[in-house]
Amino acid sequence: MTENHTELAVATARGSVDGPTVVALRGEIDLGTATSLTTRLDALTSGPSPDLVLDLRGVTFIDCAGLGVLCRAHNRVRARAGRLRLVSDSARFRRMLRMLDLGGVFEVASRLPDVTSRPLDAATGAWVALR
Repeated sequence: MTENHTELAVATARGSVDGPTVVALRGEIDLGTATSLTTRLDALTSGPSPDLVLDLRGVTFIDCAGLGVLCRAHNRVRARAGRLRLVSDSARFRRMLRMLDLGGVFEVASRLPDVTSRPLDAATGAWVALR
């Protein structure tokens, strides 16, 4: 695996007991990382009404295996009456979703929802304290 492959940083939003779980992804989501990412997302979507935000702003590449992981997470969340949001400021990613007829499937925003607007520390995955 190269250093470009996906690393996960997971944090639960503070300020709300029922806040979403935010997963910040960096690097590549491809065949080499799909299995481990699927395992992690399956664990996060196993309970009732999961509320998951996948922050894809640090993702540099995603292939069909990566899209399959996102679709699986979406299906698991829907089956459990939950919510999945993607965060991406990439016009290329949004265009790819539209081209694959997935544009209306995912809820995509260009920034984290207000409840999780504090930035994540890339090294620890913890919320950066606002001063």
